[in-house]
Amino acid sequence: MERPLTVAVTGLNATDNPGPGVSVIRSLRLHPDFDGRIVGLAYDTLDPGIYARDLVDDVFIIPYPSQGPAALEARLRHIKERVGLDVVLPTLDSELASFIALEPVLEELDVGSFLPTHKQLDLRSKVHLSTFGESAGIKVPPSKVVSSVEDLYRIHEEVAYPFFIKGVYYGATLVRSVDEAVRAFHGVVARWGYPVIVQAFVQGDELDVVAVGDGEGGLVGALPMKKTFITDKGKGWAGIAIKDPELIELTRSFVAALNWRGPCEVEVIKDADGAYHLIEVNPRFPAWTYLSAGAGINLPYAVVRLAAGLPVEPMHDYEVGKMFVRISLDQIADLADFQAVTTHGELLSQRGED
Repeated sequence: MERPLTVAVTGLNATDNPGPGVSVIRSLRLHPDFDGRIVGLAYDTLDPGIYARDLVDDVFIIPYPSQGPAALEARLRHIKERVGLDVVLPTLDSELASFIALEPVLEELDVGSFLPTHKQLDLRSKVHLSTFGESAGIKVPPSKVVSSVEDLYRIHEEVAYPFFIKGVYYGATLVRSVDEAVRAFHGVVARWGYPVIVQAFVQGDELDVVAVGDGEGGLVGALPMKKTFITDKGKGWAGIAIKDPELIELTRSFVAALNWRGPCEVEVIKDADGAYHLIEVNPRFPAWTYLSAGAGINLPYAVVRLAAGLPVEPMHDYEVGKMFVRISLDQIADLADFQAVTTHGELLSQRGED
């Protein structure tokens, strides 16, 4: 018999620009074989996922990634002692480097994870995506790394307008003139620092794939989706699971080229001629991951099993036509819970307090 697992999940922000954590947790809760505990790891006391008491059993505030791996290690040791942990599943780009650096510590604590290596993380980054695409035979829009405003006055010689200004972690602003480019550049630097990436705009349909690589070049499973409604922040607010063998093969090529380990989101533009252009690879689950569970290919549950050293069979079949439509709602919480999180940095279920 497999014992119930205690799984920690980050990314509990669930606003109009949601983190993936709530979607990942809902996927785990949906699986009929998951009867473990969920520990939410949050960065802000007002992250809505903290107060979704039907989803999380215990919640802990953890230090921001800028504080470094040592601060995170101390907090994880405390959490392990307090409630026990079997698996940790980070879901945000900016925190992955710290969690990867702490893999020896996690192993010492007997906490499983299923993460890419630092090298894999670097090779699929926006900075190196063009080089990777060329080596892997995958089309990537022309792009250029810029480190100063002066670069923008000559960038049109290499990348024609319109193009995107992107941060190293998040954010993409479409610009059509040098003035717009300079403004977007300053915005990205102020929020995420350097470098800044310029990427050519490709007209076409935006398609995404949520996938999991087994770390040996194989694909555990993948679900392709077409966005049917996009917010002013460029986030998918609705989407539909589609059948697209060529898109699955592109994803398989990415996973095989890097021996990718863990979850990822592959973002692609399909142009009017039917060609696919890889525009980004996010090294974690996306905020729409719950669609995979709803379509019958529960990738978060697969990652939890892999992190725990349990067998997982490749998943190929899913229900085409399943849709997600995101909603906003008012979540009711108790002031006492907010005070506990603010004062003590943790909120435990009754079972966790015993």
